[in-house]
Amino acid sequence: MEDLHFADYLVFAGAGMFVLGYLIINQVILRIMLLVGTLLYIWYYGVVDDTPLWSAIWASTATGTANILGLLNLFYSRSALAIPHGFQDIYERFDNLPPGDFAKLMRASERVHRPDGHRLVTEGAQVATLYYILEGNAQITKGLNSFEIAEDTFVGEIGYLTGNPASATAELAQDSVLLEWDVAKLRKRARRDPRFKLALEALISLDLAEKVTRSVRAHPQEPPVL
Repeated sequence: MEDLHFADYLVFAGAGMFVLGYLIINQVILRIMLLVGTLLYIWYYGVVDDTPLWSAIWASTATGTANILGLLNLFYSRSALAIPHGFQDIYERFDNLPPGDFAKLMRASERVHRPDGHRLVTEGAQVATLYYILEGNAQITKGLNSFEIAEDTFVGEIGYLTGNPASATAELAQDSVLLEWDVAKLRKRARRDPRFKLALEALISLDLAEKVTRSVRAHPQEPPVL
């Protein structure tokens, strides 16, 4: 230990930053610690010998640059800048999602106006489109029972999750504004992007919980599941 020099302390400190970084779950802190470790390694490569170790310096610079780009992408995905312009007015309805996840979900959707009486799902038929009512309401019918659901509600979410046919019919009760997702494309996207899948399923879970709460308060009978 008596023979340790300044360069040795640099490499120990750099290794320490990497070890601590790998023990941290938070992606931002992890990347910052790895960046500090990389800078310490570059410093070490510059002073360990009479001639700087340029190949190691350039290699570490490349990995550090990639880390910086990833860090900037993390900051961007968590900022309001990630929200698509056409959906900024509705983000407050989905503010339980980070802006980046919200942006992915909205880019896969289509915002449309549909007329009164437009059928969303049909009892016994496969659900081809997942809907979210932004403005308006829908009439839900199963057999002789019917009730209305208001805006800020998914329609067709159980069919999307399970692949089963709809157990009720849903039609718009007035001219409405909807978000629509093609179910086949949505499932394909969810298979490719686990984070996208988690974001969508989190929204659907909250929607289902709210529906159950409203049903218990207003309807003693079990409501139809779409």
